[in-house]
Amino acid sequence: MPDFMLAYHGGKMPETPEEGARVMAAWETWYKDLGDSVVHPGNPVGKSKTVSAKGVEDNGGANPLSGFTILRADDIEAACKMAAACPMVADGSGTAEVAPIVEM
Repeated sequence: MPDFMLAYHGGKMPETPEEGARVMAAWETWYKDLGDSVVHPGNPVGKSKTVSAKGVEDNGGANPLSGFTILRADDIEAACKMAAACPMVADGSGTAEVAPIVEM
């Protein structure tokens, strides 16, 4: 069964401890529902730098990465269905790109 990377864009940091607890509970429930499909739960990420042949920019790119997760699924359609239930996708605060991890 192939692995897929979910690359998150958007979302926001909780503004209160209560909101933080609610958000964390939603993520924990989602991971629990996914069960053994979770290869690596990932983490949020800080502001990125864009590296190109022209140099390094501190702009984080046009659509900055905000986190990642690695899942195992039968196919990309199944991985997309799993991604659709991700708390930040389901609540409309962010998006998830889904890409197969190509074994070399």
